[in-house]
Amino acid sequence: MATISRALAFFFFISCLPLFAQEELSPCQKFRDASNEQEAENNYVLYRNLLKKDEWDKALTCWRKVYHDAPAADGRRNTVYTDGVRFYEYLISQSPEDTARLNAYIDTIFMLYDEASYCYPRGEYYKVLKGYNLYFKYKHRAGKTEVFQLFNEALDPDDLSTAELVFNPLAILLAELHKEGQIDDATARQCIDRLLPALEHALRNCRGRQCERLESVEYTVSQKIQYFESVKGFFPCSYFMEKYYPEFESNPKDFNVVRNAYTRIKLAGGCTVDTPEFRELESTYKKLAKAEFDKTYSIKCPPPSFTRHLDTLKKFEEAFQTEPDSVKKAGYALTIAKMYNVHLRNPPRSREWALRAADYRPGWGEPYIWIGSLYAHSGSLCGAGRDWSAVRVVLPAIDMWEKARAVDPSAAPEADKWIGRYRQQLPTVEMINAQGLQAGDSYFVNCWIQETTTVRAREEE
Repeated sequence: MATISRALAFFFFISCLPLFAQEELSPCQKFRDASNEQEAENNYVLYRNLLKKDEWDKALTCWRKVYHDAPAADGRRNTVYTDGVRFYEYLISQSPEDTARLNAYIDTIFMLYDEASYCYPRGEYYKVLKGYNLYFKYKHRAGKTEVFQLFNEALDPDDLSTAELVFNPLAILLAELHKEGQIDDATARQCIDRLLPALEHALRNCRGRQCERLESVEYTVSQKIQYFESVKGFFPCSYFMEKYYPEFESNPKDFNVVRNAYTRIKLAGGCTVDTPEFRELESTYKKLAKAEFDKTYSIKCPPPSFTRHLDTLKKFEEAFQTEPDSVKKAGYALTIAKMYNVHLRNPPRSREWALRAADYRPGWGEPYIWIGSLYAHSGSLCGAGRDWSAVRVVLPAIDMWEKARAVDPSAAPEADKWIGRYRQQLPTVEMINAQGLQAGDSYFVNCWIQETTTVRAREEE
């Protein structure tokens, strides 16, 4: 069968698909099956010419005659069906206020897809179109699970024009449905194992502007797939090594890059030191982390009070070690936590002691309020100005204040005060979208915080 190039526009439906060879004629009613073959062909040519002139009403009249007599046209092209979709999209645009009529037109569109999939059995193509319309235009017609299933079944790794429409919505729905518990790990892995190779294939074989579109698609897909990296045990260690170790090799002196690679590979990937690659990464991370710690938190010329603070801290730590009462022990731990940050400028150690306080006194919200304040005041440590790297620290801060409120009702007024104060310092929708994210997504905050949080957007007034 001769190969014919195919194209699929994003916001308009194709009026012409690949021709089928003579021996593969459609089983449905064709020109030669009509009671008057010549008249059916003439009406086909006539309505097509009228469409070119934008004479929609006249063209629709002729189209209906062809659809009645020979919906499969010459048996080699599905033009009558795809044009039918165009006609009913036009009718929808002409009747925006008539709900009953609109629903009838939408029903007809999906009926045309179903008929076309039978008469021209390129099933994946019609599933793409149905899914695309249900996802972008007629969301009220189907649930997310049904639309996901259409895209998942329609993904054709060898058909770039079809796959291009599938990648983004499939990745978005996959992450959303898994997060909501509608898709299990096994189903998600099967989908990703088909989606990522298909996207790689598309990027290797694209041409011209298609490559530009696919590069944008790749970014969105990667952001959505990254959500699964925070799901414990979802990806094996090899996935994280293949993805993040090359970043380390390319930038072995950049602390942010090395730290991200190390935390992803070790914490999310669960990788161990059994390989030379990981040992090299861990060694480099520890050296850079120490240098960064010394630069950020050490005091080269300590004031006279510094020694006094160390002496006081040592006494509190001794009291903590010897105190048998868990409630008092928790109080000592929180005091030590505050001293580490206020006097020694060491937020990581401060958090460590606050968490100890929470361990020794379950149901106490104050340690989490303190950790939230540490996060909220880390904008200058983790970023600059009011850009994403700085304001993202508010996200895990709110997580901590909400946790304080959840474990300790008496802490709710204090937690609400902090949440109210920082709610307007959350990132804007535009800032979130610029990262390829949307509200509700899972996001890993690196810097010293090293927490996975949920993306929230500032409420616009």
